[in-house]
Amino acid sequence: MFELPTLLFHYFYQKHLTFSNRAQLEKWQEKKVKKHLRWVQKNSSFYQELWKEKTLDHWREFPTIDKSSMMEHFDTLNTVSITKKDAFSVALEGETSRNFSPTIHSVTVGLSSGTSGNRGIFLVSPEERVKWAATVLQKTLPSSLFTFQRIAFFLRANSNLYSSVQKGPIHFSFYDLLEEVDRHILSLNQYQPTILIGPPSLLRLLAKKQETGSLTISPIKIISVAEVLDPIDETYLSSIFKQKIHQVYQCTEGFLATTCSHGTLHLNEDLVVIQKEYIDKKLGKFVPIITDFTRTTQPIIRYRLNDILTEKEEPCLCGSPFTALSSIDGRQDDLFYFKQVDGTSVPVFPDFIRRCILFSSHEITEFRIIQHNFFHLEIMFETISSKREEIELLIRKQFDTFFKEKKIRTPFYSFSLYTSPAKGVKLRRIERRFFVDVH
Repeated sequence: MFELPTLLFHYFYQKHLTFSNRAQLEKWQEKKVKKHLRWVQKNSSFYQELWKEKTLDHWREFPTIDKSSMMEHFDTLNTVSITKKDAFSVALEGETSRNFSPTIHSVTVGLSSGTSGNRGIFLVSPEERVKWAATVLQKTLPSSLFTFQRIAFFLRANSNLYSSVQKGPIHFSFYDLLEEVDRHILSLNQYQPTILIGPPSLLRLLAKKQETGSLTISPIKIISVAEVLDPIDETYLSSIFKQKIHQVYQCTEGFLATTCSHGTLHLNEDLVVIQKEYIDKKLGKFVPIITDFTRTTQPIIRYRLNDILTEKEEPCLCGSPFTALSSIDGRQDDLFYFKQVDGTSVPVFPDFIRRCILFSSHEITEFRIIQHNFFHLEIMFETISSKREEIELLIRKQFDTFFKEKKIRTPFYSFSLYTSPAKGVKLRRIERRFFVDVH
């Protein structure tokens, strides 16, 4: 735990860090990145070798890394001489015992959920923890740091990173996603959180409890994390809790985006530079390449994520020069691929699949769509109507129309009742389960 003055310093530094325009922001970023890269080059043997014979003026063209290469070179990439073996040992022990407080040389060790099939380790020093806590508070608190808040945080695993927030008038309570939701209801009713944070699939379960009256809480702010906030969930949560649902876009690789007062998701470009690898520039869809100029323990430089983001066409009314997003579409692995009538493969973005469901019937309350191969879509849904066969026909019609417009061969549809993923497993409403060689 750190002293309050340190937290206050970083909190007010972030609060007063403002930019009048995009050019000013980018000039400031460039200066911060180059200073950071000089330090990393001296202290990380991995990056020293990777950038050999390259000049920092061209850092934007440096080789990219991803999760697999970061894990492969973990021992030489981090700057605190922690081995992957030791880090995994501590992280897995925490997962098993549900005690997430142990550290290595005061460095917090965390483990990603591994939904992409490759679990990642993250390292955070005490100094980085306090900076992270101050930044999160500055960007997410609905009022002053000195206003009393009770934060209920639902996650698969707790961390020293999250418990760092508990200081002064801010009270933090971790709720384990692996526990049954019913076990948390009494605690939540007693705790009466002012801020509720969790994955949308969990928030939806809580909203159902609120709707039936077994849960009686009145949070002033609700923040969706860890999963894609689907419009069907956002609409339902807003209707039950009578407020705008905010988002935090965070992963192992960094604290990447938060919603502003207008509810628009903005990239945290006071912490990271995000280069855009466009998949479809006309639609504004890109894969982010991250350079975090605040992390030194485990430097993240030109790190290519597997997510698909969509930039907002119009500037946000809040006036921020930070890039505004219209949506986080999901992982690039969840691009669907179909065969066109001429036999060629064509990708389809998750939001097109999502729209076919949402435009089919307003009586659909839950859904998941799994593509098993080029010619098989499994469609699971839940509805307030008893006329499932009629809704299945409406769904077929939407997809048939879409596929005809795109000259795609119509796949086989199999329908089933909606089933939630196992406890602790991230909800993926749009999921492809077969490999496609796109090269």
